[in-house]
Amino acid sequence: MSEFRNDLHKEVSELERKSATAARLFDIRRIIGGLFVIYGVIVTLAGINPSDADLKKAEGVHINLWTGLAMLVLGLFFLLWLKLRPAPAPNGAADGGPDA
Repeated sequence: MSEFRNDLHKEVSELERKSATAARLFDIRRIIGGLFVIYGVIVTLAGINPSDADLKKAEGVHINLWTGLAMLVLGLFFLLWLKLRPAPAPNGAADGGPDA
């Protein structure tokens, strides 16, 4: 019975470790930040050299350039936030559990 309990405990500990890794990998800040950076680069590049028709439509404002730069800043903010305050590990996963 004790051997079964040890095996079960090891399996649960392994699942907790994998869950903590998955939680860090799929942190929503990483996804949002990455998408904003990618789209920010695309929109900024589109706004660097706008056509006369685009400028006239936007009443002279380089809207794609400003929007792209804002998206880049927001995306970098999310990625910086992720770097400075990573997702905490669940209880027991940080110290390796009682068997470590």
